Amino acid sequence: MLNSTMMVEFLLMGFSDIEVRVLHALSFSLMYLVTLTGNFLIVIVTTLDKSLHTPMYFFLRNLSFLDACYTSVTVRNSCVNSLLDSSVISKAGCVAQVFLVVFFVYVELLFLTFMAYDCSVVICHPLHYPVIMNPQICVHMTLASVLSGLVNSGFHTGTPSGYPFVIANVIHQFFCDMPSLLKLSCSDTFCNEIINIASGLVIGGPSIIFIIRTYIHIFSTVVKFSSGEDREKDFATCIPHILVMSVFLSSSFYVYLRSSGISATIQDMVLSVFYSIIPPLFYLIIYSLRNEQINCAIRKIMKKNLFRKLLRFTRNY
Repeated sequence: MLNSTMMVEFLLMGFSDIEVRVLHALSFSLMYLVTLTGNFLIVIVTTLDKSLHTPMYFFLRNLSFLDACYTSVTVRNSCVNSLLDSSVISKAGCVAQVFLVVFFVYVELLFLTFMAYDCSVVICHPLHYPVIMNPQICVHMTLASVLSGLVNSGFHTGTPSGYPFVIANVIHQFFCDMPSLLKLSCSDTFCNEIINIASGLVIGGPSIIFIIRTYIHIFSTVVKFSSGEDREKDFATCIPHILVMSVFLSSSFYVYLRSSGISATIQDMVLSVFYSIIPPLFYLIIYSLRNEQINCAIRKIMKKNLFRKLLRFTRNY
C-alpha cells in the first residue's frame, strides 16, 4: 500500500491560535480540577461517614471514582497537550486511551442503571429495600460491571489495534476514541462498525429502556403517594439526573454508533465534550451541592478535624 503504513503515533486535533489554545487549556483545566476534587471529596466523605454506608451512596462513591478516572484519561491529556503545544500520541497510548474510554463509558452506563433501580426500590418498595439492595448484591453488581467492562473493552480494541493506518494520521478529537481510530484505518472496518452498533444496541438498548421504565414507575408512584413537599423533593432529585443522563447517552450513542465513513467535523469535538466532561461535572453538582446529606457529612468531618487540631494545639501549649 502506497498510502498506508503501520503508524506508531497519531496527531490529536489542536488549535493553532495561541489565545484559543490557552483558553482551551484553562477552561478544561478548571473543569478537570473541579471535577477531580469534587468527586474525590464525595469518595472520601461517603467512605468516612458511616451514615452514608447505604446502597445509594455505595453506587455514588463508585460513580464518583469512575468519573474522576474517566476525566483523567480524556481531559488531563488534552490540557497538557494544549499547554505544551504538543498533539502527538503514540499508537500504544492511543489504543490504551480507547480501551479506557470504552471501559468507563460502559461501566458508567451500568452504574446509572443500578442507581435508577436503587432509586426505584427505595421509593416504590421501601419495606423490602434492605433485602433487595443488600450489601452483598451491591458488591456483586459492581464486580460484574467492572469485569464485563474489561472483557467488552478488550474485545472492541483488540482487532483495531492491529490495523494499518493511513499516513494522514490526524485524529479529529481532543482524545482517542474508537470511531476516530476506525476512520484512519486502511483495512475494511465494516465488521467492526457492525459489532460496535450491535453491542451498543444489545448493551445500551436494554439499559436505556430499563432506565426510562424505572423513572416512569418512580414518577407515577410519587404522584400517587407523595405529599406536595415530598413530591417536589423527589422530582427535584430525579429530573436533573435524567437530563444529565440524557445528554451523556444521546451524545455518546451518536458518536459511537454512526458510520466511520461520515467525515469528521467540529461537531464531533463538541459532542465528545458532552459525554466526557459535562456529565461528571453535573453529577458532582447534583449529588454534592444539591444533596443535603453529603453537605452535612462534609460539615461534620470538617468540624471533627477542626476540633482535633484545636485539641492538639491546646495540649501543646
